[in-house]
Amino acid sequence: MALLPQILPPPRPPPPPSPPPHPFSPAHAFRTAPRLHASGHRRRGRLAASGPGSSPSPSPDQYPSEPDDGLVELPLFPLPLVLFPDATHALHIFEFRYRIMMHTVLDTDLRFGVVFAGSDGASDVGCVGEVVKHERLADDRFFLICKGQERFRVARIVRNKPYLVAAVQWLEDRPPAETPSPGEDAEALAVEVEALMRDVIRIANRLNGKPEKEVGDLRRGLFPTPFSFYVGNTFEGAPREQQALLELEDTAARLRRERDTLRNTLNYLTAASAVKDVFPSSPSSG
Repeated sequence: MALLPQILPPPRPPPPPSPPPHPFSPAHAFRTAPRLHASGHRRRGRLAASGPGSSPSPSPDQYPSEPDDGLVELPLFPLPLVLFPDATHALHIFEFRYRIMMHTVLDTDLRFGVVFAGSDGASDVGCVGEVVKHERLADDRFFLICKGQERFRVARIVRNKPYLVAAVQWLEDRPPAETPSPGEDAEALAVEVEALMRDVIRIANRLNGKPEKEVGDLRRGLFPTPFSFYVGNTFEGAPREQQALLELEDTAARLRRERDTLRNTLNYLTAASAVKDVFPSSPSSG
């Protein structure tokens, strides 16, 4: 469900879900994202063992399972998309180095890191993708579906051949340092954002000639934090905005940003609907 095709750049035909063909340099691959809060560690230990080439696992001395600095080693897959926690994406793995990575991932804990890669490099904040379904083809390509798990920040690159492996630290939203003003707490913002989403969907359906009907329960009992990720995932066609939302470590701040974007979208759609009512398109003449 895409909510922002009208005021943000329209979605281009999706490129193949593979990173740019050139290898990322450890010194220049990642751009630093602004940090709003200090990040926390969710757990320790490795997400995926990954050895050189296609070997099943590295030696303990080469890649310790619990580094002294508490970081976790994670294979990275730079992609032109943003993965949110609990969201799912279908991927086609065809580039050789990432086929090697998938063999390792599928032989271990099924997890790898997804980072958004744009023209100015890859973001240093991403989301763990867990393989929930896969199909290996005869030529060793893979079709797979991954589901977003925890977020992370890249602390340093461990190696970049045959694919990227980084030491990462987990990111979690922090509770507010001060008591929010009335109507600005995460729960109140989530209620407001859901109402705006309902209005956006209703008017977008009208503009697209779809029958108007009652919009169902969008929140589905979600707490504010997972709901804020759900909303961000609907902003298809605007990956940089999605990346900015993913990087926030404050649920209320994320919901406020989504509220503002939805208000702008609603204003645009309302104006477009009014113009359509005044100047309805005439039937084509045969």
